Amino acid sequence: MNRRLTLLVLPLLLVVAGCTAGKADDEPAPRPPAAAERPSPFRDCSKLGTAPTSTATTAPTTTGTTAAAGGQALPELTLSCFTGGAPVALRDVAGPAVINVWASWCGPCRKELPAFQRLSERTAGQLQVVGVNTRDSRGGAQSIGEDFGVRFPILVDQGDALQRELKRNAFPLTLFVDAQGQIRHIDATGALDDAQLAKLVRQHLGLAVPA
Repeated sequence: MNRRLTLLVLPLLLVVAGCTAGKADDEPAPRPPAAAERPSPFRDCSKLGTAPTSTATTAPTTTGTTAAAGGQALPELTLSCFTGGAPVALRDVAGPAVINVWASWCGPCRKELPAFQRLSERTAGQLQVVGVNTRDSRGGAQSIGEDFGVRFPILVDQGDALQRELKRNAFPLTLFVDAQGQIRHIDATGALDDAQLAKLVRQHLGLAVPA
């Protein structure tokens, strides 16, 4: 009797075991973790409110095109930082500073960005170089920073607010801001190179850019 019962139950056990194994094999494989967001190539904005450690004693000139822009305060705008963190009030950016408005799709912007990076390196401690990325995608700006080695802090102005406040629609656009936070010159002549930047910084901010 026991032998007959065993012979009847054994096939049933094998069937149950086979079904269980089949369910385990059919379970979907766990999804791989999502790819981590690429680290930003740009510096954070936490020190933009701190004045450079060394400033020139030579007063900037106020002749020619400088006179038209001299004395104009930066607009009362608050912009986000590309790397995150607290938003930055534009008027809190401690001068002297050069603020470059750019976008990755702008050819002249791409051409001049390496010169701004070199300016940032050559005037460290004397001058702040700040970018304002506008009308752009985060991926586009990120790629430009990676490809061109741009490391200075970048603010984000997707709403085009800075250019509207300045009543300027040019690309690229560069502001030269003195130690008192006043715009001494607005340049919209096109892509600037190292020599032109050094000349404009000396003329409008009274700073000599090391070679």
